[in-house]
Amino acid sequence: MLTTILRILIARRLKPFIFEKREDVSLDYKDHSIGIYVHIPFCRKICAFCPYYKVLYEKNLSEGFRSALLTEIEIVGDRYRNREVDSVYFGGGTPALLIDHLPEIVSRLRKFFDIRGDFAIELHSLDLTEENLEKLKSTGFEMVSVGVQSFSKECLYPLGREEDNNTKKKLSILKDFRFKTIDIDLIFGIPNQSIETLREDFKTAVELGATQISTYPFIDFSFLKNTEKPLGKKEKRIMLGRLTEIAKEMGFERTSVWTFARKGSQRYSSVTRDSFIGFGPSASSLGDNSFKTNTFSLGTYIDALNERRLPPSLVLDFDIMTRASYWLFWNSYNMDINRDSFYRLFGINLEEIFPWQLKLAELLGIIRTYERGYRLTERGAYYFHLVEQEYTHKYIDKIWGIQKTKSDPDRIII
Repeated sequence: MLTTILRILIARRLKPFIFEKREDVSLDYKDHSIGIYVHIPFCRKICAFCPYYKVLYEKNLSEGFRSALLTEIEIVGDRYRNREVDSVYFGGGTPALLIDHLPEIVSRLRKFFDIRGDFAIELHSLDLTEENLEKLKSTGFEMVSVGVQSFSKECLYPLGREEDNNTKKKLSILKDFRFKTIDIDLIFGIPNQSIETLREDFKTAVELGATQISTYPFIDFSFLKNTEKPLGKKEKRIMLGRLTEIAKEMGFERTSVWTFARKGSQRYSSVTRDSFIGFGPSASSLGDNSFKTNTFSLGTYIDALNERRLPPSLVLDFDIMTRASYWLFWNSYNMDINRDSFYRLFGINLEEIFPWQLKLAELLGIIRTYERGYRLTERGAYYFHLVEQEYTHKYIDKIWGIQKTKSDPDRIII
């Protein structure tokens, strides 16, 4: 209900969103830098809580994927040759399972794109060996994000994660490699989790050298088989409020609704790019007027690219209000709504698109003005926390759920 109301009020859209299956899709990008996302879908073990597309690692399957990925980069890269790229993010899955192939993948990206930003990668604690970290540094990775979720055995169990007794020791060696950003992911709202447990998790992450700590609420996707359910809205609200206080006490500042960074450190986010190209099964791309998501079938992905065809994808076409609303949503997540950034992307003033919506948000104490635009208040951050979870259940849950059960649907209406 909440997302429907916001769709009508902000995007001025009564009709639902329609994603349609298309072949060989190229998106339009204006003359500005973009981000790149590379999805590596392999995992050692399937964790119950994780909603992202992944399959168990098999060497032969990974070889087929590697070849297909390189072909996709070549086909797409040839269409956007020398496009300036401000960030490259490898996610999954567990990207380090292909660590010996990462130099080849990075080299292929550099061949076609003018990459000026940093390379970042998601890691599992099991990946944190000196040998792996040396390989990442030599390949050019400067930012790492480690999915710890919690240092507490009692909290890991409801997530279906096995405890690694050496996690702290492994994390401690990251500091020796001088990465620009060391992000540690934590989850709050887990059954059996207390404020004190959450404090200890945050404190431990700080002591182990994290320059950024991402704290995500436990969300129960309908297509997952979680035997344990998240804590309620009230408990999550209290936890998020305490996280903000704990971060401040430890010298961290809030850089997005769910992220805190050490003051003066370089920040990183994988989801808040104005435009980006995604490679790999289930990877999404955002252009000037469209959004697309690759097939959720690794087999379909490999088969198509073996024939030098782009894999089928679901595409949502934007009108100006929907595209601007998408921008507003993710910049609100970053808690900074910048007029200049909006104008560079759309060629129109922010207040011309959202005149009364911004005034109402300011009147309600959700945002406040500053010289370059608007910032979310603490109150606004909490309301966005609610909206983001509602958005996840209303849209992402439905789209991913359908694609996981029927990998190439002809149409999805939400």
